[in-house]
Amino acid sequence: MKFSLAINMERMSPGTDMQEVARHTLEMVQMADEAGFDITWAAEHHAIEMTIAPAPFQLLAWWGAHTNRIRLGTGVVVAAYWHPIKLAGEAAMLDLLTGGRLEFGLGCGAYQREFNRMARGLKTQESVPYMLEMLPILKQLWQGDYAHDGQFWSFPKATSCPKPLQQPHPPLWVAARNPVSFQWALDSGCNIMTWALTREFAEVETYMERFETALANAPAGTKRPRFMTMRHSAVYEKPDDWEPYVKSLQRVAAQFENLFRELGAVDNGFPEEIDLASLEHRAEYDPTMLRTNLMFGTPDEVIAKLKRYEALGVDDFLYYASYGLPMELQKKSLKLFINEVMPAFAEPSSKERVAVA
Repeated sequence: MKFSLAINMERMSPGTDMQEVARHTLEMVQMADEAGFDITWAAEHHAIEMTIAPAPFQLLAWWGAHTNRIRLGTGVVVAAYWHPIKLAGEAAMLDLLTGGRLEFGLGCGAYQREFNRMARGLKTQESVPYMLEMLPILKQLWQGDYAHDGQFWSFPKATSCPKPLQQPHPPLWVAARNPVSFQWALDSGCNIMTWALTREFAEVETYMERFETALANAPAGTKRPRFMTMRHSAVYEKPDDWEPYVKSLQRVAAQFENLFRELGAVDNGFPEEIDLASLEHRAEYDPTMLRTNLMFGTPDEVIAKLKRYEALGVDDFLYYASYGLPMELQKKSLKLFINEVMPAFAEPSSKERVAVA
């Protein structure tokens, strides 16, 4: 099982120095690079301080210039916010400048607040067709001249300049949840990204079942794509050290639910925290449930949890580091993960990993 890192530039209050946030984010990526993480992922979000990511390719290019081998993933660019020619060119430019390290993730978006500002009020549930139309266009533009007359985009003959270094295109990823999205991903040659939020391990098992069903229904000779799952992660030294990690996650969850459902205000980029106790699914944010369901625990506890994912057939575990946690605790957790957890999953030929001081 391979490991990846999801890290955001985030501010939970106006008093946090943005330059310090940027430095911290790069240092986390450099730690992951040195430790042998496979991919680091940058999101796309707009006008919110909890995920400062208006230009994912710009951010990934910066990380790429200060790392040696870690691959650079968009997790994910939102199809409805882009024109295909611009998206194809920016992705290809990143791939070129980083020596072919792009992992291209495409998605539908999540926050209605963003769609109201970035996509003329498009409803989130109506964004899927944009992704379905976008991906085939990108594949054509990365190969050469192509003209398109579709539902959402139309343009005369054009091509991507530059072309991606990886041919025929960088590895493709798509976020999947329902059975149809799994089947479409396989038909389109995409790897699978899943996120069970704060739900039980059974949710991950459900996604794996849908993945295996889609693979069984695929045409003969279909190559098995990679299956990735993401969890909020925290490794701490003693069992009683859990509280600051859980409290940070609960705070971000209160903002996430606001953005996802438009339940409160957003002032100068900072979302209001809603009362989690008012939600029908409030049990998903209970401290005991969070500690049980997420990748939270001492090194031994996290290893035991990850072994279940490995046994299930998960190819890539995505360590989600950014959820309002103080920067020093983010680094402490990642160091423990690198030094105490990852060796339990090393290949026999690569047992000697780079320890982080």
